[in-house]
Amino acid sequence: MRDITYPPIILMAKAAFKVLGLKFQMSGTDNIPRQGGAIIALNHISYVDFVFGGLTAVPSKRLVRFMAKRELFDHRYTGPLMRSLHHINVDRTDGIASYQTGVEYARAGEIVGIFPEATISRSMELKELKTGTVRMATEAGVPLIPAIVWGTQLMYTKDHPRDFSRGKTIALTVGEPLYPAGNNPAGDTAQLRAAMTALLDRTVASYPLSPDGQWWAPARLGGTAPTPEEALRLDAEEKRRRAKERATRRAAKRG
Repeated sequence: MRDITYPPIILMAKAAFKVLGLKFQMSGTDNIPRQGGAIIALNHISYVDFVFGGLTAVPSKRLVRFMAKRELFDHRYTGPLMRSLHHINVDRTDGIASYQTGVEYARAGEIVGIFPEATISRSMELKELKTGTVRMATEAGVPLIPAIVWGTQLMYTKDHPRDFSRGKTIALTVGEPLYPAGNNPAGDTAQLRAAMTALLDRTVASYPLSPDGQWWAPARLGGTAPTPEEALRLDAEEKRRRAKERATRRAAKRG
């Protein structure tokens, strides 16, 4: 796959990281294969996770093709960029085509990045994972690599103002590859979630800022983020609000 845009974008991103004074805490990146296809499963706590999640593969000199929502591809500015980077367009109303594209990419030797939670977690914990991630790895015949990104929520996440002030630390932790058998997608997904949870706990424990009393840390680990149950309620409220807004816009167009 020919990449004209991706290498200069990485260089520009690294320059921006220096301007922002970002510090990086990376562990386990040697688990990313230097050749051959793979699926990387990342947690989702911020709107900028895909920007930093791709850095997990940089030490192995690999590029990650992320599965991302259709709206980014439809946008007049981000759309051409996403296509030039060969990311994968995900239409949530019909995920079969994007799933098959992900399988084909991985079979062809590409590294495919997936956020199996599908949406940002307000609790900073792992939400329930979609089984499509393990099914994709099984069908493509490639390793499934769990990974955690942390610190991005301090920059841009739900229910909190954006903060791109200098000096933040971004932690990236990559776990050992998993090889799901394929005959039990639910069980394989539970194994993936357990591996990612262990990585999350390890990442939070080694992060330079204590989670105690902090809004950006899980309540289970001493933070004040919403519990998973509270987060589900907030997600439901957001869904109802967006549905109402869409209905209002449709009514205005008809009027």
